[in-house]
Amino acid sequence: MVQSSILGFPRMGVNRDLKKATEAYWAGKLSQQDLLAEGKRLRLAHWKIQKDAGVDIIPSNDFSFYDHVLDHIQLFGATPPRYTKHNLDPIDEFFAMGRGHQKPQKDQKPAVDVPSLEMVKWFDSNYHYVKPTLQDGQKFKLNSDPKPVVEFLEAKEAGIVTRPVLVGPVSFLTLGKADRGQNVDPIDLLEELLPVYVELLSKLKEAGAESVQIDEPVLVFDLPPRVKNAFKPAYEKLGSLGDKAPKLVFATYFGDIVHNIDVLQSLHNLYAVHIDAVRNPEQLETVIGALGPKQCLSVGVVDGRNIWKTDFKKATEKIEVATHKLGKERVLVASSSSLLHTPHTLESEKKLDSEVKDWFSFAVEKAKELAIIAKAVTDGPASVRDEIEANAKSIQARATSKLTNDPKVKDRQAKITDEMFNRKSPFPTRISQQHSNLNLPMFPTTTIGSFPQTKEIRIQRNKLTKGEISAEEYEKFIEKEIQDVVKIQEELGLDVYVHGEPERNDMVQYFGERLTGYVFTTHGWVQSYGSRCVRPPIIVGDISRPEPMTVKESKYAASISNKPMKGMLTGPITCLRWSFPRDDIHQSEQAQQLALALRDEVVDLESAGIFVIQVDEPALREGLPLRSGLERENYLSWAVKSFRLSVSGVKDSTQIHSHFCYSEFQDFFSAIAALDADVLSIENSKSDAKLLKVFVDEAYPRHIGPGVYDIHSPRVPGEQEIKDRIQEMLQYLTPDQLWIDPDCGLKTRQWEETKASLTNMVNAAKFYRQQYAKVH
Repeated sequence: MVQSSILGFPRMGVNRDLKKATEAYWAGKLSQQDLLAEGKRLRLAHWKIQKDAGVDIIPSNDFSFYDHVLDHIQLFGATPPRYTKHNLDPIDEFFAMGRGHQKPQKDQKPAVDVPSLEMVKWFDSNYHYVKPTLQDGQKFKLNSDPKPVVEFLEAKEAGIVTRPVLVGPVSFLTLGKADRGQNVDPIDLLEELLPVYVELLSKLKEAGAESVQIDEPVLVFDLPPRVKNAFKPAYEKLGSLGDKAPKLVFATYFGDIVHNIDVLQSLHNLYAVHIDAVRNPEQLETVIGALGPKQCLSVGVVDGRNIWKTDFKKATEKIEVATHKLGKERVLVASSSSLLHTPHTLESEKKLDSEVKDWFSFAVEKAKELAIIAKAVTDGPASVRDEIEANAKSIQARATSKLTNDPKVKDRQAKITDEMFNRKSPFPTRISQQHSNLNLPMFPTTTIGSFPQTKEIRIQRNKLTKGEISAEEYEKFIEKEIQDVVKIQEELGLDVYVHGEPERNDMVQYFGERLTGYVFTTHGWVQSYGSRCVRPPIIVGDISRPEPMTVKESKYAASISNKPMKGMLTGPITCLRWSFPRDDIHQSEQAQQLALALRDEVVDLESAGIFVIQVDEPALREGLPLRSGLERENYLSWAVKSFRLSVSGVKDSTQIHSHFCYSEFQDFFSAIAALDADVLSIENSKSDAKLLKVFVDEAYPRHIGPGVYDIHSPRVPGEQEIKDRIQEMLQYLTPDQLWIDPDCGLKTRQWEETKASLTNMVNAAKFYRQQYAKVH
């Protein structure tokens, strides 16, 4: 019998229930007891969904109130001392690491002011994890009430035997870093960490766990020898526990492991290995050949990263390759990765066109797909004939639909010339003209684009959607919001303004709604980080821009401003990566179509009097193939060309900005330089400023705005704190290069903390402006 399994399930609930509960708790509107109860309710509901779908192996410990890696930090007693010293309640300490914690002195209790830990992208997804932040001489200790055990027993009490999910020891350490001022290489802590895993596995065995999924996704990377060599001793120790521990399923995903196949050959003492056969199906036969004589293989054939219906014929063929060589008893049918990256259920989508809806599959539907594929392989296709025939009909209907192809778009792509990828003049010529045109001071201040989206904005947007107010009424409301934002920026003393984006629901969805080739969900939410959810649009066909998308609002804002107004656009790679892309044509073709649409918008903004235009590409790093080599080189080539195509139609005097958030840009610095943006803003507040050294080493000639404070936390940074950050930056950047800005957009923040933070930021910039004015 071939069993079905899921590596993880979305946490938020059908109506973003977890988001609402956690945010209510943070706002003091929900008790801790009620928050914990809501978490338990969601876990039970999700386990039941998977059981009712017919899934054989259901995960537990995949739920988190914020982030699963952060769960492990607390689970292993690896909370940095700056958090533990405040003796916060465990869940408040947990949230403090995720989002910071700032509380004034009250009732003789001392004040608390700690920033959050660094947060970065989870491999090449749009999910963010909290980095384990480790100390010299780091000690680990298992939490007295281990979450994986508690949640396993919770499911067991409900009559569902689950497979607990753990982040593996090598990945946990490799994905971590030394704390500021510390020198430890995290992988050196493996010997200290392994006894905690031994203890945890023993407790799970005592609780009745039959198997445990240990995620080691870093095996898809090109690993340094010291990290690669750590797998063998780690899993010799864990695998040698025998009957004292559950059976171990070693899980990899998001890439192939063929280049590290020698590691796999040293893991024959483990029960099973999981591979991602959606992303890299070609690895299947090599991995089969590397398995031990009794080892099982979990084959990920249902896509955990996209929303397209699984092709049962192709998926079954992959599984049958494995069963032919291993036998049905040694093969598991699985999701390629956790389903965390997909929306909850297609059943919530009442407004999708029926033709298009038939092409999709969300988490609940993917659970059913897994059960069907497992039954088809176990009992033969005839046992699920109706389901297979319906699936084949759906796959064929999509392939032949007229919704996917637009000859006019294809014709325009064919007429692209080399000149369209380049600005008219090199940067020195451009910046000279921009100085004359914009007349900005040294250390110019700006924001990254969005300002707080208040409850009133969301109410008015919903009224428009429901037809309760007219488009004219909504437009007047938006104009008033823009007026307020411009006035606030004047009062704060910023140098380059933005219109605040009150009309925008999401930085990708807003543009997708104004382009052909996209469709949209109403409940297709996916967790990005913490309580932050996004609703990715879906690319179903060729893309074009019927009319201007942002010009009206930017032009109005400029008309009431006394400073330069910055136009705000989302770049082609981010529009692609933060959508669910097509899987029937290459992503480079989709990116080029988006670039042409944005090129038209950039030119129209300039014609409307907007001479600073920011084209955000926070997802450029996210799309980087995980391994070096030809695939990565090709990606960077077409990604950079797409950006340049989108911005190169303007005059030299128009300043092009781009923004990157949570990007480890050292990995692809040459591509960043090749973008040829006049000003680059980057997330930097939670990174060591010495990471800016790459700009010195590479003699980067253009302007840079490293973020001076973290916008993902409600914490207000002090003026001196920002001055200190600027001083650090000036060790690596020249005063003429440096812009002063926050890490990212301010959409999710409240006005009170936003004004306070920006006031401190502007004052810090003015301080350095005065200091350098004296020198010069």
